[in-house]
Amino acid sequence: MARNSSSVVYQRISETPIIPLFFNADLGVAQSVLKACYDGGIRVFEFTNRGAEAPAIFANLIGFCEKECPDLVLGIGTIYDAKQASEFIQMGADFMLQPFTTPEVGEVCAKHDIPWMPGTMTLTEIRNAEVLGAKIVKIFPGNVVGPGFVKAIKGPMPHSKIMVTGGVEPTHESMKTWFDAGASAVGMGSQLFPPALIAKQDYQSISNTISDLITIYKGLK
Repeated sequence: MARNSSSVVYQRISETPIIPLFFNADLGVAQSVLKACYDGGIRVFEFTNRGAEAPAIFANLIGFCEKECPDLVLGIGTIYDAKQASEFIQMGADFMLQPFTTPEVGEVCAKHDIPWMPGTMTLTEIRNAEVLGAKIVKIFPGNVVGPGFVKAIKGPMPHSKIMVTGGVEPTHESMKTWFDAGASAVGMGSQLFPPALIAKQDYQSISNTISDLITIYKGLK
């Protein structure tokens, strides 16, 4: 079961609302990237369910976190159905993200008190997800709707908590634009993990980028 309570998950997201999204079929690479993000200051990390190897690697990462990243909140992304949700919850997922909204996944998460962040793209989808129990909803793909959309949402839905993924870049300008628009959190994937750095095993550069982003975020506050 989850290593952290739902209240701890939400607290960590609130404290450092920058969430790396990563998948690699090589366990060693996955461990090294996770540790690099942790060393840079990240305390919330999404491992993305995008390959046949994902369940086995995720299960291993749970044990890895116990030893190497004890206060990291580790969640799973790209969950399709309730069966997958149940399997990853049994492995120890602290939270769950979807690229879309599947009510049955929300029900499983609610049963186990696991934070559920479903994917949405319209105001109706956002509201429906909130009614189903989502305290944070994901806007995806952010690069399609843009920061102006998030800002517009805050008019009729000022209390909605929006996590944006897709289109968020690891720069001061991009971070400022999204957070100023009203995003509560941002998720970043490939731009944090250039293939060239992974190939060279230059994990220190990843840590440095993470550290810089956290400094940028604190400056925005």
